[in-house]
Amino acid sequence: MTETSRQNGASPGFRVFRRRDALYGQTEHMRTTGLDDAMRDNLRRLVETQGPDAAETSYLFGGGGMSLSTAWFKSGYPVVLHTHDADCLYYILSGSLKLGTETLEAGDGVFIPAQVPYTYTAGPEGVEVLEFRTAEHFDIRFTSSSPTYWDKALGTIADRRDAWVDEPRPPRLLSPRVEA
Repeated sequence: MTETSRQNGASPGFRVFRRRDALYGQTEHMRTTGLDDAMRDNLRRLVETQGPDAAETSYLFGGGGMSLSTAWFKSGYPVVLHTHDADCLYYILSGSLKLGTETLEAGDGVFIPAQVPYTYTAGPEGVEVLEFRTAEHFDIRFTSSSPTYWDKALGTIADRRDAWVDEPRPPRLLSPRVEA
């Protein structure tokens, strides 16, 4: 229990977390598994190609068998095909993403079961998502080793890299849309 929750009279099981205390860029909660030499090379090329301005992640909370993270991907960023060993519920805070034939916008979400491969591309303003997972620690396994796939993804990233330098976050959803 945090000092804050004691001061506020919260029950012993309560845990308060604050964005200001998030672990930015931290990945100790996510283990990369299933890497062979070719995949290590693909991931090295990905890091080199995208540079520091493509994405921002933060680990907000881990406890009770759950975790909460945020990720912000700049416009057109192709999240490469991968799986996790924990279920995940994504909630789009701002911007949009393309997942298969679906375009999801702020206020939308998607549930992705463990071990199901997925990829998405950030929309024209980028996308910021909350990631609710059913584990405090989980793995990430990249599932495409096709050189054509990686060359295409890295080409997209290289083409977008200069535009990302000063790209702002898309505006956050202030209230849900209700349509009659």
